[in-house]
Amino acid sequence: MDSEIEAMSQIAKALEPLDADATRRVLKWAIERFQPRQTAATAPGSEASPQAGAAATAATPRNYLSVHELFDKAAPETGLEKILVVAYWHQVVQGLADWDSQSINTDLKHLGHPSGNITRDLDTLISRSPRQVMQTRKQGTTKQARKLYTLTREGIKSVEALLLKSDPLLS
Repeated sequence: MDSEIEAMSQIAKALEPLDADATRRVLKWAIERFQPRQTAATAPGSEASPQAGAAATAATPRNYLSVHELFDKAAPETGLEKILVVAYWHQVVQGLADWDSQSINTDLKHLGHPSGNITRDLDTLISRSPRQVMQTRKQGTTKQARKLYTLTREGIKSVEALLLKSDPLLS
């Protein structure tokens, strides 16, 4: 643990004289350089992975520093695509097993694209064929209990297709 604290201290000292843009570039480089690569056995969605609903291809970069950066890169056009992109941020980039509608809509509000009815929109994504979102569980016993969701493989593929469309060099 002491070596980790020492490394963090050295990083903080090195970044201190830099402006915000330079700091962001350096951190992005460090993430790309030192982030462990996923293997087929550890990738979300593999049978060996605890996140079976979070399948994604290992070739897609996951080094976005903020939901804003991912959202701008994916450039979603429809309300449902916007929800999928923010859900992708929570599930694939942040590594959450599942997420709730309030978290997604809060991020959408901060991005300037709130859903008028997030529950209805998620129900639409659930009812699509192939399904792009699944409800995983419900926290509480009341009708208003918080539902938790996860992106399906198709939902993840949809967002990754948006990312590839916006950057043909990745394909």
